[in-house]
Amino acid sequence: MKKKRWIKWAIIIAISYLIIGAIAPFVNQKEITKETASNFNAQAVMDMEGSSDRAMLLETNQSAWEERIRLLNQAKDNIVLVTFDMRYGESTQDLASILLHKADEGVKVSILVDGFNGSFRMNGSNFFYALSSHPNITIKLYNPIHLLTSWTSQGRMHDKYVIVDDLGYILGGRNTFDYFIGNYNSNSKSLDREVLIYNPNDEDSSIYQIKDYFKNIWNKAECKLFGEKESYKEKKKVKEQIGSLENRYQSLQVQYPELFESYDYGDNTYATEGVQLLSGSTSIYGKEPEVFYELTELMKCAKNSVTIHTPYAVCNKYMYNMLKEVKKTVPNTHIMLNSIENGDNVFASSDYMRNKDKLINTGIDIYEYDGGTSYHGKTIVIDDNISIIGSYNLDLRSTYVDTELMLVIKSEDFTEELYSNLDRLEADSRKVITKDKYEVPEHLVINELPLYKKIIYRILGLATQPFRYLL
Repeated sequence: MKKKRWIKWAIIIAISYLIIGAIAPFVNQKEITKETASNFNAQAVMDMEGSSDRAMLLETNQSAWEERIRLLNQAKDNIVLVTFDMRYGESTQDLASILLHKADEGVKVSILVDGFNGSFRMNGSNFFYALSSHPNITIKLYNPIHLLTSWTSQGRMHDKYVIVDDLGYILGGRNTFDYFIGNYNSNSKSLDREVLIYNPNDEDSSIYQIKDYFKNIWNKAECKLFGEKESYKEKKKVKEQIGSLENRYQSLQVQYPELFESYDYGDNTYATEGVQLLSGSTSIYGKEPEVFYELTELMKCAKNSVTIHTPYAVCNKYMYNMLKEVKKTVPNTHIMLNSIENGDNVFASSDYMRNKDKLINTGIDIYEYDGGTSYHGKTIVIDDNISIIGSYNLDLRSTYVDTELMLVIKSEDFTEELYSNLDRLEADSRKVITKDKYEVPEHLVINELPLYKKIIYRILGLATQPFRYLL
């Protein structure tokens, strides 16, 4: 009996150690310091001018697939691929086949994946070893999971971008697998958004901002090499994967020759007056709400309107108050997010169900998207010429825990196209009147949430309140 009791207590202590260690560093959220605030001049960003950067909106999963292939094919010297989540699948095989081919041509390829997802989805995978075993391809994981140091486990890298030489880059909210990229069959799909920035040989291009950011995070001690063993290349199954990827590259060239032809980005992108990268700390521990602060400061510079698109909203008192300030400064402000029936994040939806009245009390008009496919886009539009696209969700995790990037693009033509897409999505949204009352478009059919799910959401909404800062 004593032995069993000892084992039981050992298990309880071990579990408590893991849980407390994981959540304790983030209990108290940091505030914006005077130094951080003084380092950001929102009006200077709004007044950008003279940039030669050109922008292309990637609104569909298919366009994300096509432009990745086209851009990667242009590489001559180096490729950077950074993603929160990279999974084996059809679209990932397509991209990997090009990366491997470019590496064979002498292009240096750097791949950085968040350590939580990479630890579970990449370790032991012959597919990823086929990439990492190439001498011109280096893969790192940002902050891999270590159970013995559970206090480091929550630090996640939520950035998503691709850089090719000094030519251009893609940045936004899409992860690297079939759920977000391409039109391959998948158990589920998500609507997201990215921007491609083309640099016509300008030394002041924003591409150097994202390159500097990448160098900083790539060289952090928390970024660990993945699959660097030379012996992996000799494994039979790894060789088979390499051969399969080589064949896949040839097939892609035959099936989609237009993606491998010379391409004039100048004729297929919009001129911009300026592009500015917003980024926060790359530490694995709690952060100042820097990106959120900068976004709200930009919103308050609006002369006419602010449109916010986010998958979900999980806020604290500080964030609600900042949103109230935005509404007070810019009365024509609204938010669109997933309805609980439409979203794919159970925890965020359950929190929204519980705290919805607090978001309503900011005074900002709220629209719930019910288009049938989960919406993952993170976008802010200010007036008719400022578009902001990236990885930041309007939640506590993006605000205080994860690394996040948002790109500010000043361009009337680009913003006009973006607006047309936002309007299309908002047409399939219902306006929130009160917590339980809506203004519903006639054509919109709302899929009723089953009773058992409502019960689960309410239980989760209550149970997660003590640590909602990690949602």
